[in-house]
Amino acid sequence: MVSDERDIRESLGILLATRPGERIMHPLYGCNLHALVFEHVSESVVTEIRQAILQAIARCEPRVEVERVAVLPGPDAHGVLPIEIVYRIRATNTRANLVYPFHVEAAS
Repeated sequence: MVSDERDIRESLGILLATRPGERIMHPLYGCNLHALVFEHVSESVVTEIRQAILQAIARCEPRVEVERVAVLPGPDAHGVLPIEIVYRIRATNTRANLVYPFHVEAAS
C-alpha cells in the first residue's frame, strides 16, 4: 500500500506541475496554476488557486477525494507559496496530504 500512496503523491505533483494541453494525447490533463505565476497573491488569487487545483484533481485523479486545499501564508523570500492538499485515497480510505511548492514571481 505504501507504494500506491507514493504513486498517488507523485501523480498529484506531476498533475499540478503540468499545463493543460502540454501532455500529448491528453489535452485536458494538467492544472492551470501557471496562469497565476505572475499574479499578486490576493484573496481572489488564492481562491483561483484552490479552484484550479480542485478542478484538476477531480478531472484527472479519480483515486483521491480532496478534503481541503489550503494556501499557506507566503510567499517566502524565495517566492515559494506552499499549498497544502489534504486528500483521501478512495481504495483504502486513507488520509494523506501533500504540500506543493508553488513558485510565484513578483509582477512587474
